[in-house]
Amino acid sequence: MIRRHDFARTRFIAGFLALPVALYLIYVIAPYAQAFYIAMTNWRGVSASPRFVGLENFRRLLGDSVFWTAVGHNALLLVLLPLLTIAIALFFAFLLNVGGESGGGHGGVFGSRFYRVVFFFPQVLAVAIVAVLFQQVFRPDKSGMLNAPLMALGLPPVGFLSDPGVAFWSILGVLVWQAVGFYVVLFSAGMASIPREMYEAARIDGAGRVQLFFQITLPLLWDTVQVGLIYLGIAALDVFAIVWVMTPEHGGPDHSTTVMAAEIYRNAFQYFRFGYASALGVVLFFFTVAFAVLAMRLSRRERIEF
Repeated sequence: MIRRHDFARTRFIAGFLALPVALYLIYVIAPYAQAFYIAMTNWRGVSASPRFVGLENFRRLLGDSVFWTAVGHNALLLVLLPLLTIAIALFFAFLLNVGGESGGGHGGVFGSRFYRVVFFFPQVLAVAIVAVLFQQVFRPDKSGMLNAPLMALGLPPVGFLSDPGVAFWSILGVLVWQAVGFYVVLFSAGMASIPREMYEAARIDGAGRVQLFFQITLPLLWDTVQVGLIYLGIAALDVFAIVWVMTPEHGGPDHSTTVMAAEIYRNAFQYFRFGYASALGVVLFFFTVAFAVLAMRLSRRERIEF
């Protein structure tokens, strides 16, 4: 009886999972496998039988200076984008939920509900719209929102997107501006679940806002922060639309803002080197997986219950 029952349960579970697993294999695993195969060919997108070249495309990557420039930019984004976004989002979320004077220091600043809507507003905009919007903000003439006051003061305009030394940092600023609102809302939801009594007890013991943040808020919010770090790290490796739409030469000037996703698109759809582009995609895939695994292992800690 027990064996028959176990067999029926196994058959039911297998039947329930058969369709989702089949769809996953067809639409996820199969394209990955195809990309790995194309990465070892010289396919240009038109031939029905591409020539197999083995690891030649990967050897070319090692000597491609533009590839290493793109990797360096992605690595810099991988460090700066999560740190800046989460630091700013935690600061604003703390002010909106804990930093006010009301309620024993557990209430948010005045108008916190309105500010949540304002912070979240960039999330409802398409990425292409954000890129076009900041193209106008960064214009190097009097119609630019940032250069207009500089020129009114008699200062020279700044080439936010045309100066190779400034363009990358302008892109980073836009990425942080776009992402921070979502994490303000995410961290606000996490802070709202922290019992108010813990803040009141800490206030009675004489804790200030800094102590409240580092001794109560951050430890109890760490699981949410960990998720944010991983998502933002993956986003930093997957940056494409902002760079492609905003910058001159789609990653310029002089490759000063190019990233791996932009080089994948450029090699595939401008140079028609689909085999080489697939090799870039394979490298980006392993970078992303390695980062996610490493981030989860390094940020693992004992869960705090309350």
